[in-house]
Order: sequence, then C-alpha cells, then structure tokens
Amino acid sequence: MSSEIPNDSVIASTEVNSGGSQGAGPEKKQKRTTAPKGDTSPATANKSKDSSVKPTDPKDEKASGAELKKRAKAEKAAKRAQAKQEQQTPPQDVSKGTTPDTDEIQNGKGSATQPSQSSGSKAQRKRTGSSSANVQKPLQSRPTQQQALAPPPEPKNEVKKIALFSHLYGHLRRTSIAGAGKDVHPSVLALGLQMSNYVICGSNARCVSSLLVFKQVINAYSTPPGTSLPRHLTIHLSTQIDYLVSCRPLSISLGNAIRWLKLAISHIDPDTPESKAKSELCSAIDNFIRERITVAGQAIASSASSKIQDGDVILTFAKSSIVERTLVEAYGQGTRFRVIVIDSPPLFEGRNLACALANLGLQVQYAPTHTLSHVIQDATKVFLGAHAMMSNGRLYSRIGTAMVAMMANESDIPVIVLCESVKFTDKVALDSISINEIAPPEELGTLSTISTKEEPPDQWRDAPNFQPLNLLYDVTPEEYIHMVITEYGSLPPSSVPVVHRLSTNT
Repeated sequence: MSSEIPNDSVIASTEVNSGGSQGAGPEKKQKRTTAPKGDTSPATANKSKDSSVKPTDPKDEKASGAELKKRAKAEKAAKRAQAKQEQQTPPQDVSKGTTPDTDEIQNGKGSATQPSQSSGSKAQRKRTGSSSANVQKPLQSRPTQQQALAPPPEPKNEVKKIALFSHLYGHLRRTSIAGAGKDVHPSVLALGLQMSNYVICGSNARCVSSLLVFKQVINAYSTPPGTSLPRHLTIHLSTQIDYLVSCRPLSISLGNAIRWLKLAISHIDPDTPESKAKSELCSAIDNFIRERITVAGQAIASSASSKIQDGDVILTFAKSSIVERTLVEAYGQGTRFRVIVIDSPPLFEGRNLACALANLGLQVQYAPTHTLSHVIQDATKVFLGAHAMMSNGRLYSRIGTAMVAMMANESDIPVIVLCESVKFTDKVALDSISINEIAPPEELGTLSTISTKEEPPDQWRDAPNFQPLNLLYDVTPEEYIHMVITEYGSLPPSSVPVVHRLSTNT
C-alpha cells in the first residue's frame, strides 16, 4: 500500500531523514513543476527532487518525510505571521522577543514528536533564518518616563544682543590668560590683560605699549631651522597680534603700526644675520615711535597752544593725551585761561585730566554730559582728541564727542581736532553703526540698580525687555569740525586722505 505525495509539497532531498520510514523504494529524479506558495527559502529553491516513499505502518509513531515538510511549512508560516505582527506593534522588551518554538528548536527540547523534528532541524534553521533575524532586530524604543519628565538643561547666560549692532559683538572679550597659545610671549599676555581692563587706555598709549612689547618679542625670537626670518617672524608676530585682538580690538593707530612693522620685516634680506636683522628692527621701532608719535605730538601741541589766548575758556571732552599736552604747554608759556572738562560714563576718563590740570594750577571746571547745554555757553574754543580721522573727513572718537561738537556748532564755537597722522585711515564711516566697538555691559556700572522686588540686583540679565548697549565710539560729521591740527600743519577735514597718502608714502 503506497501513499501519494500532495502536489503542493516539494521534497528537499533524495534521502529520507532518520525520522521517515525505514524501507524506501527506488528514487527517481523529476523536474520541479510547482513550488509552495510563499516559500522562498534557499533550500527549497536549490533542491527539487521527487521520490516515492514506501508506506509505513499506521502503528508507527514516526512521521514520514512529507509530513515533516508539511509541519515545517506550517511552523514557518506561523512564525512569519508573528514576525509581521511584531513589526507593526513593537514589543516592550526586544531582548525577550523569542517565541516558544524558536526556544524549543534552539534548546533541542520538544514533545513526543520532536525526534522527527530534530532530523530536519538543519533545513528548518536555514528556512527560518530570515524570520528570526526580523524578530530579533532591535527597534527604536520610546523614551522612558524618567527621560520624558527630565527637566530641560538650563540655558547659558548669553549676552543680550541688539539686532542693529549684531555685527559688532563678535567674540567675547578675554579677561584671563586661560586658553592662550604656548607661543604667546609673557609680555604680550600681560599687555592684553592691561588693555582689556583699561589699565592702558587711549590710542597712543596702546600703540606705543604694543610696539615696545613687540621689541621684546623680536629680541626673544630665534629662527627655526629650514626657514628664513622675514617669513617666519611675520607668522610669529601674527600669533601675538591675535591674542591682543582677543583682549580688545586694535585701534586705528596700532593697526597702521602693525602694517608698517610687517612691511619692514618683509624688506629684510634673508641673507642678513639674525642678530643684525633683529637689531635693525628694534631700531626701526624706536624711530617709528619717536617720529610718528612723540615728535608729532610735540609739533601738534606747539601749533595748537599758539591758538590759546588769555581769557579763553577751553572746553574738552573726556581725556586726550595730545589735548592735555597742549593745555600744559600753553599754561607753561604764561597764558592764563580756564578749562571745562566734560565727562561721561562708563570710563570717566575726564576725571584724570581734571585732576592733572588742577594739580598744575589751572582753573578747571568738571561737569557731566547732561550739563553740556549750560556750561558750553561760557566756552570760547573746543579742543577734541581723536581715535581716528576717516578718509571722508569724519572724526571717530570717544562716544559723546559728536554731541559736544554739535552743541558747539549750534553755539558758533570753533571745534578744533588734534590728531597725529598715524591715526589717519583710508576707511570711510558714515555713521556709528557700521564701525564701532561694544564693551561688556557690566562696565556701565548702573546695572546693579536695575532689579525688581522679586529679583536681586545681580539678576539684571534676566530682566524682561531690558537690553544694555555699551558703545565706546561715535562719528562726528565733518561740517561740525572747523580745523584739524596735525604734524603737517592745520588743515580742513577734507584734506585727511591727502595727508594719509603723504604719511604712508603711497
């Protein structure tokens, strides 16, 4: 008695496993005609052999090969349905996502019919490999309750920026030497902190101090092997300059001095001995300071002091070294006059000027900016210092200078600007927005008083609708300026670009 093999089954091998019947008849190879629906396993695709199986005794507990294939096919279809369901609804714990059937197959444990299943375990594992991989594939888990309830990180204490001046904020001003490069000279480290803390303040003071420090850097410099001094020294100086810029932006005069120094270094012959080249550079720096700043200041003070007459009332704003030298020289020549010093926060530089002039015996009146409209009525001349003179004839100086010049122009009082040619630039400034410097808001000094009943005074940063702005400079239009006195003589503001070309020999 023989049994027929169903049409929807495929025999995977020509031999019956140990779980089949004992007496197998002659095997006959046939061409594969049909494949089971949905079966795409490699074992079924590669093997398509048909064999007749000898009927087994109904009392035999062992199943035939065809029944094993049916059973394996049913198990595989069940696993596929389970895997598809798990993909649609992710399990809570992926690590425990194995099914009892896979556990039984892996552990080799089963029911009374498992001896026949173990015979086809190798082919079964091949077929179920893709399904088990889908089951054990880790899925993106949802955030836990602790992660969902965790408070957001506290925002950093950032500086409140005003959109109109957002291009001026740049990097934060350095207040310590932490993070400085190893190639920065110790004297440069000290100078940068002094500039940042306004210990060294003023365009001329910053320029002279930086040049003297560069002399120390050049003397301590040694050319590495394989390079030349003109090329490598420029790179070495750039490292020092970058540190100074991180402490405070360069002044116009210091920028002109640095360009001159780099040009002087590039003109050194590479064959020149290092000691001689460094000596020539140090001598050139001394000559630059003497000719462009010291002697130029003396010439300006001598020319400007001659314009002060007995009984004059000279009004000045903040503190300028060249204006102070002019007033001292005029007083030393025997001219008797009175001085009005207008001052403003946050630096209050006029205090030092008023004290210095009063100690010399001059009659000095010190007044804040909000009294300018009253005290300017007594003035006969206005002397102003300069941070820079722009190419379009405008004055770039300490903030508040434009207001003083405007008030003097309204009162028909001549405004005289004292400025060395080293402060001239080819830049053009139309307003105080495009070119300026923003100081930290803490320097305003009055922020500690801005508070509410609920907040202490040091919480002004979080005060709503409050944005501090601490600008350091402003621009004075040329129509408010009557004369500019330089070492080249007295000239109108429109002649600034001509003097700048003469001073730079371009």
